[in-house]
Amino acid sequence: MFINKSIDGRNNICGKKISELRRKLDISQRELAEKLQLNGLDIDKNAIQRIEAGKRFVTDIEIVALTKVFEVSFEELLNPEN
Repeated sequence: MFINKSIDGRNNICGKKISELRRKLDISQRELAEKLQLNGLDIDKNAIQRIEAGKRFVTDIEIVALTKVFEVSFEELLNPEN
């Protein structure tokens, strides 16, 4: 049986890193959503909150937009060890 959750039960592996990167930029979840919207992604503050909490899956389209906003590689965003 396939379970599509991380080892710690989260629905994504990048939520913690997204939170960390957002805090480094000293921006709110709403401001992150606005930056992503400027990059063509239709997302709101509530979605960011759920991603960071590990309650929401993250699509490949969202991952691409997040790497652009944070100016990081896919590996940095998706590697839970970083």
